[in-house]
Amino acid sequence: MPPKKKAFDIAAYCASMETHLGDQEGPAVLFWKALSFAVTAHQGQRRKSGEAYISHPLLVAQILVEELGITDPEVLAAAVLHDTIEDVPEITTDEIGDLFGENVEFMVDACTKIANYSGDRQNFYKLVHRKLFSGAAARLEVMLIKLADRVHNLRTLNSLPKHKRQKIAEETLDIYAPLAKVMGLYGIKRELYNLALMYKFPRQSQKVVAAIHKLAASPPIVAITDHLAEQLEAARITAEVRINPKGLWAYFDPASKVLYKEIDNPLELQLITPDIPSCYRVLGVVDQNYPPIPRTIRDFIANPKPTGYQSLHVRANIHGQHMLFKIRTPAMQNSSKSGLLKEWIAVATDQRHTGILEREVREMLDILGGDEGVSYRDMLAASGKKEIYTYTPKGDTIALPRQSIALDFAFKVHTEIGKRTVGAHIGHREVPLDHLLRDGDRVEIITQKEPVRFDPDLQKLCQTAKARSELSKLFRFRREELASHVGQSILRQELKRYGLPFDLLNKPGMESIREYFGLSDNGNLFLAVGEGRLRLKEVIYEIIQGLYAGKETLAPPTGTLNRIDLATLDPARVKFSRCCNPVPTEKGLYGLLSERGLSIHKKECHIMQDLKVQREDVVEVRWRLKDTRVRKPQALVIIEAPSRNRTLMLLSVAPDDMRITDIERLSPLADRTSSWQIHFTVETLQNLKHVLTHFTKSGLNYEFVLEH
Repeated sequence: MPPKKKAFDIAAYCASMETHLGDQEGPAVLFWKALSFAVTAHQGQRRKSGEAYISHPLLVAQILVEELGITDPEVLAAAVLHDTIEDVPEITTDEIGDLFGENVEFMVDACTKIANYSGDRQNFYKLVHRKLFSGAAARLEVMLIKLADRVHNLRTLNSLPKHKRQKIAEETLDIYAPLAKVMGLYGIKRELYNLALMYKFPRQSQKVVAAIHKLAASPPIVAITDHLAEQLEAARITAEVRINPKGLWAYFDPASKVLYKEIDNPLELQLITPDIPSCYRVLGVVDQNYPPIPRTIRDFIANPKPTGYQSLHVRANIHGQHMLFKIRTPAMQNSSKSGLLKEWIAVATDQRHTGILEREVREMLDILGGDEGVSYRDMLAASGKKEIYTYTPKGDTIALPRQSIALDFAFKVHTEIGKRTVGAHIGHREVPLDHLLRDGDRVEIITQKEPVRFDPDLQKLCQTAKARSELSKLFRFRREELASHVGQSILRQELKRYGLPFDLLNKPGMESIREYFGLSDNGNLFLAVGEGRLRLKEVIYEIIQGLYAGKETLAPPTGTLNRIDLATLDPARVKFSRCCNPVPTEKGLYGLLSERGLSIHKKECHIMQDLKVQREDVVEVRWRLKDTRVRKPQALVIIEAPSRNRTLMLLSVAPDDMRITDIERLSPLADRTSSWQIHFTVETLQNLKHVLTHFTKSGLNYEFVLEH
């Protein structure tokens, strides 16, 4: 049975919007023109709920006005038009631009999903999100429209089938709610989380909500508020005491995707007082009656958060329960939900000043939209963490997500400083790049002249979008450098096998061949071949057909692989597969070409057999042992040695190249045989080969996996 059609009172809507924007001949004429256009465009369309479809874009605009205070006619026009291109085939972006201007056209296009995509669904969603992030980086109003759009969709989600409700809820929890928090739109953030969690965890969320309502009315909490009210009145301080239980959002752990039944600090008390001096007087009264937990007083009035949030925070332990008190003025209470909008609310776009928060949000969105090496879901989760406040040697405040490391701090100060950072001083202590920063740390960065070759593991530890993105770029550059070398080398070898000169690549006809593959120059050709994006067999075929047609060539090669010689173990560029644990001192190693780096396997590895790759898709890899440095400590495990003495004797006559740092017994003393883990360092692969040869000749069973 089709859903019952519901009437949308557009006359009442227009009357309501006129109270905010003025009549249809006033300064918001562009909005009213867009409204009329959208009504005509969506004529006859209905939502799953049965409502006229036009109600959705119009109510999105109303959310922007009434809940976010946005009155810019261009933004509101884009809001009412945001679904026209996607849902009305006759309407194009050019038409929107001609009628409403390029700013509205850009915002509507940025809100429109990608059309005519033929790839898999997962990649489609990634492209949709990255398009949105890129558009919002250029104009943040795009994200405000999408957030308002998501709020209205969640408010009216009941009419959709369960699987779609779940999908929209998950996307909200992963993308939109964390973004609202990053932008400081805490009111929108809470509603997005709360509504999405109601659909994601329908049964459990109802139980949690019931417990929240019960908690707010509990006698011990009411007694605290009554006592504080009496003490404030006795001190002749005007203040309102409010019980503010935390919503569903506080019970959700984004990392594990779990909704908890209980949390440690389920509510807070808000004390609203007329002015800033009174805030500090109220703090005195709270501290006198409920002594604060040491080091928990936070003055966000003197030191506002990056989002502009202001308040005094203090925690106290009352009858075994931690209680957070938030002390603020009415203006702080209202602006605490506006965040980004506090810098430019209701101000015309061309007159708006770009604040620090806006620049940081734009930078993050630009990274999320343009850098495929960064997981935007992980990055948004990290950016949504609570902040810590660290300081430069000159006393400047650097706000970072919790669990940030020294390298996060360095990149936050300046990109070039981050690239050359080798460590830091925390007070008088020297700490490494991965040192976990704490609230209040005074950090002095230690740099070197040349850029540092960072280990890829650092990227996982970094919490800021900037640090992760810059590391991703550095690692990509290193991968592409090797891939270009590999591509050029194997292309040269393959041409030689066919009896073709390498300088064919510089002949005039080569330009059309590169154009056929969508490549601008030979450098990009080498890179595409070295990354496995372009098959060597196809390139050779086109060269022969295009530049050597009618001329005799050697027979196509069979069996023998092209070979590359390496002198690096850089983990950003070379991956030693765990399926067969290849060691670079061995022969018979094959490399699979990919954009993620050179994947090394043993010749007999089952993966190589399962993939059924052709000879042109694989290279034989050998290392120049004397030239290849081994930078990381290594470990070797001796399995079931006959005795302790035999093991120690073997180590005593080990090659001089092997510098043993630790010997660890892995098996109980009572066992007849013993297993040992030997930690050691070597300078080069040649030294490592000597060590492994020594243990192989001993006849003892051992295991070795390269740490690189």
